[in-house]
Amino acid sequence: MPPRVPDIRRASSRRVPPVVCAALLLAALASGCELGERALPYGDAPSAQRLAGQRLLAQYQCGSCHAIPGVPIAQGAAGPPLGAFGRRSYIAGRVPNRPDTLANWIVAPASLVPGTVMPTMGVSPTDARDMAAYLLALE
Repeated sequence: MPPRVPDIRRASSRRVPPVVCAALLLAALASGCELGERALPYGDAPSAQRLAGQRLLAQYQCGSCHAIPGVPIAQGAAGPPLGAFGRRSYIAGRVPNRPDTLANWIVAPASLVPGTVMPTMGVSPTDARDMAAYLLALE
């Protein structure tokens, strides 16, 4: 005789009492769980650094290929638009989007993604950190 399989239909039709739902919600909130929008993971750079990055994105003519919010001359369409860059998980769909990695990408993109069409623009590591700070603050 085959083993008896429990009838899960009856168990799944039970309703969870509202007080239990409320207790679970309060426990989630108390543990630091956020509901709704979360903060940008790396969007907390000083405003002077973000402003420098915004200026540098125009200076290095990144807008020739990319549309970049807040950089008026940056209306390019050859590369992906960089709006909400701070919410992206990956750079070029492959590399984790973190400040150090993004700065390295800006300086030498082919070192992270061989064969990329993103050119090396001669950006210094210091300038790249400021540019990354601006991009990571874009919502």
